[in-house]
Amino acid sequence: MKNYFQFEENHTNYKRETMAGLTTFLSMAYILFVNPTILADAGMDEGAVFTATAVAAAIGTLIMGLVARYPIALAPGMGLNAFFAYTVVINMGVDWEIALFGVFMSGIIFIIITLLRIRELIINAIPAELKYAAAAGIGLFIAFIGLKDAGVVVPDESTAVTLGDMTSPLTLLALFGLVVTVVLMVMGYRGGIFYGLILTSVAGIVVGLIDMPDAIVGSVPSLAPTFGAAFTGLAEVEWTTGMIVQLSIVILTFLFVDFFDTAGTLYAVANQAGFIKNNKLPRAGKALLSDSSASSIGAVLGTSTTTAYIESSAGVAAGGRTGFTSVVTAGLFLVALFFSPLLGVVTEQVTAAALIVVGILMAASLSLIDWNKFEIAVPAFLTVVAMPLTYSIANGIALGFIFYPVTMLLKGRGKEVHPIMYFLFFVFLAYFLFLGE
Repeated sequence: MKNYFQFEENHTNYKRETMAGLTTFLSMAYILFVNPTILADAGMDEGAVFTATAVAAAIGTLIMGLVARYPIALAPGMGLNAFFAYTVVINMGVDWEIALFGVFMSGIIFIIITLLRIRELIINAIPAELKYAAAAGIGLFIAFIGLKDAGVVVPDESTAVTLGDMTSPLTLLALFGLVVTVVLMVMGYRGGIFYGLILTSVAGIVVGLIDMPDAIVGSVPSLAPTFGAAFTGLAEVEWTTGMIVQLSIVILTFLFVDFFDTAGTLYAVANQAGFIKNNKLPRAGKALLSDSSASSIGAVLGTSTTTAYIESSAGVAAGGRTGFTSVVTAGLFLVALFFSPLLGVVTEQVTAAALIVVGILMAASLSLIDWNKFEIAVPAFLTVVAMPLTYSIANGIALGFIFYPVTMLLKGRGKEVHPIMYFLFFVFLAYFLFLGE
């Protein structure tokens, strides 16, 4: 075991790797409760999604640990789950079963891209500014959902949205959770978001806003409502041209967000751990293959896209340097399966703070965009604002990808635009045309 994970070469040991695995788990354990809450809005069974989330995270993290041998954990991604539920299922009207098929296909395409070793071509084709804008836009979108769940933002006929009743007990509970989570994060607690969920749930129980759970440990919820659902409804789908274009955009968006989120996370965590050599990441192909495989497996189980988590950096900071850290984290996700009774305690007011804080963290990429160049600022800005304002990640990406080639051509920089971006211009233009029908 020590030789396989190269403990001596990485100057580590079992104790350090185990503590690192525990740290990573605590930093991202909130997803076990947030993901079912979000996907339940799409009509999916909350218990089944809880099990799918834990199993997909365990399998994906285990593959990353054993195959790529990196201390990087995977789980259904924040932003991608919101896109799945609110954009694809609710706004587009796509059945959640078909949406799962879209997740599965994006994972398969990701695997093919990795095996053919054309990932660098695609990474270089998409301008960095649009990647940063997409990440920030998703952050604002997630934060908007959190504020809505908290009751801070509510619909209004005159102004579209307005401030909610700030004296409502449930809103006050959500705000309490936000304050607690922010305090924990500012003080540097690695599992600040997870601890915030726990403390808010306890506070809700104490003041009588949340019912006391019947048990803390219970049986594992059945996967039956979601397992294999990605394929069961395919025969009943009316495959019109509009449906094909719509599903293609869904798959492209899942692929785009997952691909660049994974690449960014891998390189960020690997750089922190000192794995980057000559500006290259050893075993990058295996790491990306682990991620893409996890997405397809997660879709079969019944959850949105599984991807690498930046919270893995907490484990690296705690001393994790090998895949054994990931093995420990994977084991803890399996143990967490028996804590499903707590699902009833973690309401949308409790998870609101997690969404808002994750949104804040993702919005940091706004600082990396060169706002002084108007030809860059226009597509970046439209990408960012369109996501929360149209309640759709796909719409934001589509607008950015349409305007980027146009503004670059007008500026006389058309030759700097990769041919793939011109192709995507027409793809997303078709998306809006069919959307209007």
